[in-house]
Amino acid sequence: MYWKKNFVVLCVAITILAASPPARTDDDQSARQTVERIAHLLVAKSSIATLTMQISNDNGKHDLSMKVWSAGGEDVLLRILTPPIEANTAVLKIGNDVWYYLPKTNRTVKVPSAMTMNTWMGSDFTVDDLVKESFLTRDYTISNSFHGDRGDVAVDEYTLTPKSDAAVVYGKIVLQVRQDNQMPAWQRYYDEDGKLVRELTFSDYKIMGGRLIPTRLLMRPTDKAGAQTTIVYDDITFDATITDGTFAVNNLPR
Repeated sequence: MYWKKNFVVLCVAITILAASPPARTDDDQSARQTVERIAHLLVAKSSIATLTMQISNDNGKHDLSMKVWSAGGEDVLLRILTPPIEANTAVLKIGNDVWYYLPKTNRTVKVPSAMTMNTWMGSDFTVDDLVKESFLTRDYTISNSFHGDRGDVAVDEYTLTPKSDAAVVYGKIVLQVRQDNQMPAWQRYYDEDGKLVRELTFSDYKIMGGRLIPTRLLMRPTDKAGAQTTIVYDDITFDATITDGTFAVNNLPR
C-alpha cells in the first residue's frame, strides 16, 4: 500500500500580538465570503489540470505527474501519469463516495470515509485534501482575527473555529490572505489542544486558465522533521469540456 495512516491538511503556532487591532465579530459576513472565495480558487463548473507532486521524506525524494478532472468539486478524477511504475493509479470521487484504482492488482476499492484522511502515495497530502470538496464555511465559525502588517506585508488573518455539530478533525484553522492581491499566503491547522499539526503555504501566483491563482502549494507536517510535499500546477483549464463517462467507476481501469 502507498498510503499511510497519519494525518490531514493545512499549519506554526500563530501569536496574536497584544497591539493587534481587535478581531471582528465571529462569523462576520465579509470574513465568510473571503474564506469561501479562497476555498474555491481552483474550483469551477468544470476544470482539467495537470500538476506535479514533489515528495520529500525519510525515504528520499520522488515526483509524481498527475492529471485531475473536476466537475465543480462534486465529482473528481485524479490519475497518475508518471513515473511508469505508478502510472494509472487513480482516485475517483462521485458525490461523497471515493474509490481507489490499483493498476498493479487491477483492483478498484471503495474507500471508507475515515480513510480519506490518510496520507496518499507517501505524500503529506491526504485523499481528502486532493479530491474532497471544501466545507470550511459550512463546518466552521469564521472571524477576522488580524488586519494589518506582518513584517512589510499587509495581510488579513481569519480564524476558523469548528461548529459544535461539525464532524472535523481540527480544533482551529488559521488562514492568512495578502491584501494586495487577495491571494492566500498560508493555512495552518491545529489540533484540539491548540498544537500546530501542519502548514500549507501558497506561492507563485500566476494567471492560469484566466484566473490569478497560487500555482505552488507546499505542505509541511509538524510531526515529521524535514518532510514536505509540493504541488505545482503546470496547467489548468476552467470551464473545460469533460467527456461523458469520465466520472465512472468502470472508467478507472485503463
